[in-house]
Amino acid sequence: MRPFLKMHGLGNDFIILDAREDNFALADDTVRALSDRRRGIGCDQLIVLRESARADIFMEIRNADGSRVGACGNATRCVGQLALDETGKDTVLIETDAGLLSAKRADAGISVNMGPARLGWDEIPLARSTDTTSAEFAMGPMFGPGCVNMGNPHAVFFVDNADAIDLAYWGPKVETAPMFPERVNASVATVNDGVIRLRVWERGAGITDACGTAACASVVAASRLGLVDRKATVMLDGGPLEIEWLEDGTVQMTGSATLSYLGEIAI
Repeated sequence: MRPFLKMHGLGNDFIILDAREDNFALADDTVRALSDRRRGIGCDQLIVLRESARADIFMEIRNADGSRVGACGNATRCVGQLALDETGKDTVLIETDAGLLSAKRADAGISVNMGPARLGWDEIPLARSTDTTSAEFAMGPMFGPGCVNMGNPHAVFFVDNADAIDLAYWGPKVETAPMFPERVNASVATVNDGVIRLRVWERGAGITDACGTAACASVVAASRLGLVDRKATVMLDGGPLEIEWLEDGTVQMTGSATLSYLGEIAI
């Protein structure tokens, strides 16, 4: 039997396994089985903790479909809380496939610097050159997304009413559109008085209660359009995140990280 933690950030939920002692690997079909909400534990993403030569901990991120991704903001807050508790440090470094991230405690939970927002069309990546402030792309009622890479690719569509968009229908169509050769996280956003209402279809996971990197991408995209002034409260289905696009180009994200339960499972 192998112990695991079940944690979530605003309802975006994770299985967390610790592989620092035996450095085990998980096949894609094993990740899918564990992530299944009826036959497994159930999660949006599965996280494997590993030793790091450059940071306090390495975070391997797997989507529910088994695919490996470079970044997950809500999981970073959860792993940051674990590392802060374990080390007793004021700030910890977390290594991911997308780079090094720092985490510290804050009044609203855990605050993580998610690294630089990448804005070049080839950094997203997109299939062709276009202005990523409002890309030349449309899908149904959505058009001109702001495209941002926050360790993973995002397309943020600004609409009059984010809650009126049938994201379950349009999300997978955007995710797999030829415009996005590595697939994309598709979001719809509405801005009012410095608050961004955001709904997210995550590649490899579907609609989630919250997506930290999408929240970061939405503030960057809104700032580039002059809709907010580099910071905003982002209201997701699971609750709020405080996001600021700092002058050095990195993005600071602050929000909750919650332990749901501990368990054991045979893998």
